[in-house]
Amino acid sequence: MKLERLISMIYKLLNNEVVSASMLAEEFQVSPRTIYRDIDVICAAGFPVVSYQGMNGGYGMMDGYKMDKSLLGSYDVHSLITVLRSLSTVFEDERAQGTIERLQTVGSEQQSPTLAVDLETHRTDHYALRELRSGITNHIVVHFDYVNNQNERTTRELEPVTLYFKYRNWYVYGFCRTRQDYREFRLSRMMNLSLTQESFLPHNEVPRETSLQNEEWQNQISDVVFRVAPEALAEALDHFHQAEKQFNEDGSMTMRISVYQPLQARWLRSFLLSLGSGVEVMKPRELRGILKEQLQQAILLYEEV
Repeated sequence: MKLERLISMIYKLLNNEVVSASMLAEEFQVSPRTIYRDIDVICAAGFPVVSYQGMNGGYGMMDGYKMDKSLLGSYDVHSLITVLRSLSTVFEDERAQGTIERLQTVGSEQQSPTLAVDLETHRTDHYALRELRSGITNHIVVHFDYVNNQNERTTRELEPVTLYFKYRNWYVYGFCRTRQDYREFRLSRMMNLSLTQESFLPHNEVPRETSLQNEEWQNQISDVVFRVAPEALAEALDHFHQAEKQFNEDGSMTMRISVYQPLQARWLRSFLLSLGSGVEVMKPRELRGILKEQLQQAILLYEEV
């Protein structure tokens, strides 16, 4: 029981700037005198506990101790280094590189890497990512041209809040001054990005990313079923790895995915058409008709060939 209390006290001290003896005594149901003796034991074990005097005084760990070897195992250290290296390459972040160097002193140099992270970021995107990161950190408005889902080109001014990587693409989320609302923008559709000379106040309360996860949205989800030929399996699996899958006797695969408004989903049509004769849509039949019409229009472009 005493050992468990001591371990719990150590983590309590690590996760809080200052903890009073009376608070520790109340939490662990012991007397303040017992807490004082426990603090002596923790100090004797080599943990740098600092005593703070005054009305709001108590105990805490010495600054900078949280990265000690006793708290991070080699697995944790090497995983952190791998992720930080990938990010520092994209953003050319000197602070991240400094953190990597400090972490390397904690981990075992002899351990072979067991994890690799590739953010699949094109070098041409590095500049935009660094500009957006600078805008977020320094609260500077960014200016750019954008092509939306309807293929409309607009000019935007954005107060960037956060960057994130999902579905193999980078996105920025922030307050769009053009639309006077919070919006998400995909990096690959942003052009002529630049930092302005105008700053903005930090966004203390940022609404969550707007989502269509409601009853109306759910009612507009439909299943799309298609058969993938053997020669197109790898590409289809890469794109629809979460689909329901069933192999057929001829080596083809039947896939089923749920799509929001599949007849209006241009991304879906584009990908299915990119597979050519390697895929055949079975359901819905209306989607078959749309794909047939687009193929016929494409053929008209090459009539003279």
